[in-house]
Amino acid sequence: MGKAGGIRRFLTWRRLLGTFFTACLLGMGALFIVYLLVPVPAANAQAEKESNVYKYADGSLLTRTGTVNREIVGLDKIPDEVEKAFVAAENKTFYKDSGVDLKGTARGVFNTLTGGGKQGGSTITQQYVKNYYLNQDQTVTRKLKELVISLKVDQQKDKEEILAGYLNTSYYGRGAYGIQAAAQAYYRKDAQKLTVAEGAYLAALLQAPSQYDWAVASPTGRKLVSERWNYVLDNMVEQNWLDASARSGLEFPVPKEPKAAPGMEGQAGYLVKAANAELAKRGVSEDQIEAGGWTITLSIEKKRQDALVKAVDEQLEKKLDRDGDERDATVQAGATSVDPESGKVVALYGGVGATEHWISNATRRDYQPASTFKPVVLATALETRAETQDGRRIGLDTIYDGTSKRPVEGSDTPFAPENEDDRSYGPVTVQKATDSSINSVYAQMIVDVGPGKVKETALGLGMQDGEGWPVRPAMSLGTMGASTWDMAAVYATLDNHGEKVTPSIVKDAKHRTREAGPAPEGGDRVISREAADTVTKAMTGVVRSGSGRNAQGDYYAAGKTGTSENNRSAWFVGYTPELVTAVALFGEDAKGGQVTLTDTVNEGRANGGGVPALIWQRYTTGALGGGSDKRFDLELLAPVREEPPASPSGTPSGSEEPEKPSDEPSRPDEPEDPPSDSPDPTPSDDRPTRPGDTAGTTEGGGTDAGTTEGGGTDAGTTEGGESDGGAGSAGTTDGTTAGTTAGVRPRPKAS
Repeated sequence: MGKAGGIRRFLTWRRLLGTFFTACLLGMGALFIVYLLVPVPAANAQAEKESNVYKYADGSLLTRTGTVNREIVGLDKIPDEVEKAFVAAENKTFYKDSGVDLKGTARGVFNTLTGGGKQGGSTITQQYVKNYYLNQDQTVTRKLKELVISLKVDQQKDKEEILAGYLNTSYYGRGAYGIQAAAQAYYRKDAQKLTVAEGAYLAALLQAPSQYDWAVASPTGRKLVSERWNYVLDNMVEQNWLDASARSGLEFPVPKEPKAAPGMEGQAGYLVKAANAELAKRGVSEDQIEAGGWTITLSIEKKRQDALVKAVDEQLEKKLDRDGDERDATVQAGATSVDPESGKVVALYGGVGATEHWISNATRRDYQPASTFKPVVLATALETRAETQDGRRIGLDTIYDGTSKRPVEGSDTPFAPENEDDRSYGPVTVQKATDSSINSVYAQMIVDVGPGKVKETALGLGMQDGEGWPVRPAMSLGTMGASTWDMAAVYATLDNHGEKVTPSIVKDAKHRTREAGPAPEGGDRVISREAADTVTKAMTGVVRSGSGRNAQGDYYAAGKTGTSENNRSAWFVGYTPELVTAVALFGEDAKGGQVTLTDTVNEGRANGGGVPALIWQRYTTGALGGGSDKRFDLELLAPVREEPPASPSGTPSGSEEPEKPSDEPSRPDEPEDPPSDSPDPTPSDDRPTRPGDTAGTTEGGGTDAGTTEGGGTDAGTTEGGESDGGAGSAGTTDGTTAGTTAGVRPRPKAS
């Protein structure tokens, strides 16, 4: 009894009260010390990690890159009612409180100590601090830090900044971090277009993202999220953030089915790579791209991109057995399509798929462009008013000797290129030499003009300098390296009447804290309009009656074929008034070495006038919506007047001797190439490349559609000399005259 009485005397109410206050003071002191000692840390790396968003020209999603699906947006991009929905769901007193909920935090600490789970209330500020500065660990230490840091953050930042941070760092399920990614994942729209009902659903999700995802939720989960959605909206009405009548009219906004985010497979990887390469030239480093946060809109038009992929699939991939035939597996395709007025790249084909063949066939420069370079030689000759060795000015009607293996004159570097199939043409016009890609003519022409001047023009038009570009006669056959992007730039400048076109694939690049440099600009005049337009005139003949017949369609077109040494590459580059496209095939083995295309997509040589022209034709038809009536607006140089040449030899050898009798069937005679009977009108109004037009060439005998190109070997390339039909009627011309007889024939069928 005495012992019990002693205890009671010791535990008097005064002593207990004093002990309580002492404990409180010690606790407050400890909290104050913690407040002083715990700083507001830097954001954790994950909180600021964003994806890069790549979009098509129309704003639709192309792909996202990065490990975190997040795109940070400001409150100005989020409707006010949607913001209020999150406040109503998580923290109705957010705009008035000090950033912490002591009761909720104490409950959370108690639950952690007793193993009671994650229950326990937190303010929006506390959740933001946990997401942005700390981590998701369920420890007493983390919760105490959260409390202290939240108090400091509430003092240092305004409520709008805290709310924006909370909305952008929260996890919403479906791999979406932040409200912008969530809006796309659940409703396929940007956050700024969310309705209040949709915002209330996203706010309800935060309590249990996986359980409340309508697409995969159990009946119980759907019931719970519906109740919470109603709870959010009722709180909004209670806080006068939503009118009661508007609330009564809202229906539950069922989200869309989950959709896998597009990755880097297919053409997406090539497009992203090209865009990043351009941004690097505009001052955005690779590290800055990798840091994320960019929204990059490309100039790629989805319909045209799809049309290009479809054209390659139909004209190439369906003809190959990549898995069962080793030779077929070596065929690579690349293409670049450009708007000649703006320079925007509207479609690009980089290969079978970026995850299978990472090197982009659209932008690689390790293959020769072959005879697609010949128009550059012609453009330089016209621009500089160059003359032949005997003093005749070079124009489309200038006559050259088309004899195969004819040694060039006037050069210190010996060069005697072989025409395709070693075929000699005798005297031919420049127009005819362009139509049939006659090597011997262009080899002499580049000597007449000067290889150095031709290279200067090439660089001005859009080609890139580099090793393997010797300034000598073999240049005429395109022995340097070039990409489809480069050749599209060259031909776009010609299509744009000689004013520089610089292709660009990035339409717009936005970031919250950084800026990209200005887009590349063109516009400078490279060659005169008359020279450029006369080259265009020459190339309409290639499509009309030369090696590029397979490119004909319901549009006006100009273009040039090319096939390189040993058939390692085959090209068709062409344009209409509205669209320029370069298409190429490359032979590449599994180790990246260059191999022949012969006996792959077709038996024998794979020529530029074959599959590449067919791909070009199919794509251009689709890209132009079936066709176009727009004509070339040409201002031409005055024609060069020369006497018509004698009927050229059609012998397949390089000999000038008369043809000897043979048991083999002979080739039909080639048509004569007389000069124009009258000057071309300005602007030109002929209609050279509509289906069925031949501008006076009566087809008969010989080879025509899908004609061959290339052959022989010489100084790094073998190409040219395509036979374009053995017309044998009076009145035929080489395509340089206007008003000639127009025959009608079906367009060559795709094989």
